[in-house]
Amino acid sequence: MASSPRNSGARTGGARRRILESAARMFSLDGIAATGIDAITADAGVAKMSLYNNFASKSALVAASLEARHAEWLALYVRRARRAADPVTRTLAVFDAYLDQAALAPESAYRGSPLLNAAAELPLGDPGREIVRRHSAEVDGILAAGLRELTDRARADRLAQQLSYILHGALVRSGLEGDRRRLRDARTLALDLLTAH
Repeated sequence: MASSPRNSGARTGGARRRILESAARMFSLDGIAATGIDAITADAGVAKMSLYNNFASKSALVAASLEARHAEWLALYVRRARRAADPVTRTLAVFDAYLDQAALAPESAYRGSPLLNAAAELPLGDPGREIVRRHSAEVDGILAAGLRELTDRARADRLAQQLSYILHGALVRSGLEGDRRRLRDARTLALDLLTAH
């Protein structure tokens, strides 16, 4: 009996999800360059043709994986921000979302921000680097918008830049050391800055 288009789409959607999950895990553990298409399809339990039915190339898969990581972080941030009782806690939700995302990786497999790690591997001009740049710009915008609830625009923008540097430094250090503690330290530094008289 022939599959209906609906059933076929459900299988394709499931294959796409499995491919993205495998790619995200393997890119985080081994890096983009070291992870081949054959390894991803084997891990996802799909045929290579299924990968190419969903993604035009490995570069397209990388871009989709990075978009998914950005969406994951944004959902974590929104969840935290909705529960925040005040502008300080809403601003700290940016840091909390990175901690939440880091907690999704097993402790022994934590390698830092999957977005920053990918950007370090990708050449200038690669679409994946643009996705990471847009992610960072959105994070900076979220920080600045939250801080404008606390102070004037000029001071808020300066403070947002400081918090961004603290955050990105912590993401890099946590990746180098395989230790989420740097993200917790960054959150504490951010709170100190936000509550300084």
